[in-house]
Amino acid sequence: MSRLIGTFALVLGAAGLTVPAVAQRAEGMSAQVRGYVTVDAPIVVLTNVTIIDGTAGPVQRDRTIVIEDGRITAIGEAGTVRVPQDATVLSLGGHTVIPGLVGMHDHLFYMAVGGRRVQMSYTGPRLYLASGVTTIRTTGSNAGYADISVKGQIDRGEVPGPSIHITAPYVTGGSAAGHMATANDPEAARRFVAYWVAEGATWIKAYTNITRANLGAAIAEAHAKGIKATGHLCSVTFSEAIELGIDNLEHGMLTNTDFVPGKKLDECPSNSRVVIGEGVDLESDAVAQAIRLMVDNDVAMTSTAPIYEVMIPGRSVTDQRTLDAMAPAIRADYLALRERIDANPDPPFTWDMLLKALHFDKMFYDAGGLLAAGVDPTGNGGALAGYGDQRNYELFVESGFTPAQAVQVMSANGAKILGIDDEVGTVEVGKVADLVVLEGDLTDDPSAIRNVTTVFKDGIGYDSAKLIESVQGRVGIN
Repeated sequence: MSRLIGTFALVLGAAGLTVPAVAQRAEGMSAQVRGYVTVDAPIVVLTNVTIIDGTAGPVQRDRTIVIEDGRITAIGEAGTVRVPQDATVLSLGGHTVIPGLVGMHDHLFYMAVGGRRVQMSYTGPRLYLASGVTTIRTTGSNAGYADISVKGQIDRGEVPGPSIHITAPYVTGGSAAGHMATANDPEAARRFVAYWVAEGATWIKAYTNITRANLGAAIAEAHAKGIKATGHLCSVTFSEAIELGIDNLEHGMLTNTDFVPGKKLDECPSNSRVVIGEGVDLESDAVAQAIRLMVDNDVAMTSTAPIYEVMIPGRSVTDQRTLDAMAPAIRADYLALRERIDANPDPPFTWDMLLKALHFDKMFYDAGGLLAAGVDPTGNGGALAGYGDQRNYELFVESGFTPAQAVQVMSANGAKILGIDDEVGTVEVGKVADLVVLEGDLTDDPSAIRNVTTVFKDGIGYDSAKLIESVQGRVGIN
């Protein structure tokens, strides 16, 4: 990944030239955060860029963007926009600018092969921000207070990272994992929601074994308290959850047990993901009805294709960036697992299944559904925070989304679900300058989504390469 050149080199300059600029607008930040800042001035102008603005509108080429006090104040063709005399000008020919990504399934914990689970309070925020993810929703917590603490540290400028929207720990039924809450009656579900609202959560997430009665109680309590509900469901189908008033559904087609033949009430069918992936006919009335039900009831859906891709033989997800970020023991075990996956002659999950799920995403999007995306850095460890968010773009384009549509799903749509789309999610005049500068033409080369040079959050530019360097060999440790 090469660094920006031309006028930008003047901004980087010598240490003595950059520190005053950083101190001017980031004086409240810690020295640690300031160490990652490369662009910090009252007025910043980006010139000669290609813009994919997050609205799904036409790609804009050879554009100038003016940022003043953290907001976008002008966008226009080169030569038509007045560049303030005292502006810091970044000459960015050959670069693409997109909105800061809004990761809608972006945990602050990491899971890997061997049953490992570790809080990502250090590596997660840095990887998200370095990858261009300027806002995340945690969508299920492993350690609720750790997430709340990290959010506070970022908000106060003590550590680098994205803006965080807190989801409470998972709530499920039956016998739950140690990091999940069990609600085996409606009153327990209501108490759980009320408690976490008081602690600062703005979303709750139901998990696979919750019952209809308990999910309904949790959703009703959440709405009464002014927050929203999502779910990775199984025992409750999508149609049942929609009837109960859920706001968002996670993982798309592969978790909709409406599609499982003989599904029993309040029971999670075994191996449902494979049954759905193999058995669903995308041209069927059942699929059309499922999509229409979500669209008609304004229920959003989150796609998390990268977490599934790492389970598929022949899908090369061992890019060097991912391996370099992993702790050595994690890397060795993951590579050994990949060998076993690739050698499996009868895999339980295939590319055809995932492609079908991605086509379902596109059908939902084309029908007017509000589709967002996230990485879900759990499972076997191959989908990392930030890098997996970027991978969504490549998978969306591979499965039929246009570049403009893919960017909209990954930015504006997430902002809309969170209710912050008046501030972020698109590259438009008046919006907060949460922007990602990519080396290359993203419309021509999907892999350019990985070539992040600078990430602007609130108008301050962070050095992606430095953030990535800080986490090398540490994913799976902290």
